Amino acid sequence: MAENKQEKEVLISIKGLKTYYPVKKGVFRRTAGYVKAIDDVSFDIYRGEILGVVGESGCGKTTMGKSILRLIEPYGGQVLYSFPDGRKDIFSMPKKELDAARKKMQIVFQNPYSSLNPSFTIFGTMQEPLIRFGMKSKKERKEKIASLLQDVNLPPEYMERYPNEFSGGQRQRIGIARALSVDPEFVVCDEAVSALDVSIQAQVLKLLKELKEKKNLTYMFITHDLSVVEYISDRIVVMYLGHIVEMAETQELFENTLHPYTEALLSAIPVADIDKRRKRIPLQGDVPSPVNPPSGCPFHPRCPKCTEICKTEIPQAKTIIRNGQEHMVCCHLAENLK
Repeated sequence: MAENKQEKEVLISIKGLKTYYPVKKGVFRRTAGYVKAIDDVSFDIYRGEILGVVGESGCGKTTMGKSILRLIEPYGGQVLYSFPDGRKDIFSMPKKELDAARKKMQIVFQNPYSSLNPSFTIFGTMQEPLIRFGMKSKKERKEKIASLLQDVNLPPEYMERYPNEFSGGQRQRIGIARALSVDPEFVVCDEAVSALDVSIQAQVLKLLKELKEKKNLTYMFITHDLSVVEYISDRIVVMYLGHIVEMAETQELFENTLHPYTEALLSAIPVADIDKRRKRIPLQGDVPSPVNPPSGCPFHPRCPKCTEICKTEIPQAKTIIRNGQEHMVCCHLAENLK
């Protein structure tokens, strides 16, 4: 489990992050509104931790991860990264400086079948970032790639093969090796195991934890599987409709859930032991459209504990201290929920 907050170093500070997609209408394709995929999100990522991000499909998890890396251009906000020469805003960096900064930040994509170019050998795919960041010698690149493949438990000779010769689990290992090829500090794992069989998931999760310790990495682990995030994460962020609704240390979140949405998510986790099962909390209706979000709390149309204030006022983030740990929740009823 992660250390106390006072002993942690902030690697990335996200402040007021907004990622909107314009909605175009009419002959002249004028902007008629915005899809608010991420709407005013703020939190810190500590060096050396695994931060889990969970929520239903369409809640903004992947968009947030890609926005932090500036693979998607944000609408507003700041992402302050702690470089050796000080904290810098990723969003205000010119292209040349951003390209150099990308060496510190990498991503493992969700689908291992589409994230590797089928026309390139594994060596061809993995050497591209090495060339871009200054490794001119082909011999050095081969040695580096051989070492990386061994790090992910694959034989070095696999670098001469094509992606179609590998299973899904092997492809994802190659994707992880590619992400680590430029020695990053921060890696976004975007549903990194969701496309894999359960037995292969366990192997890849174990590998990710081993690599984190070996290479002093920091992960943002995006997933919809709460069992997976409970196993791998130090802290968990729960998202709903582009907002963070709850954030806490993993054990604290599971044992002292404060937000009704998180309670409903946790109640849906399959548990083999019948004595440890939670009472199922079904949610009514569908997730509202981010083009036209509801007034007040974004969760109120589906919340079984909704009150009148929930329908009109957006809840502010509250931080509750439990057993010396910070537990953040955005809910009008937070202090009365548990």
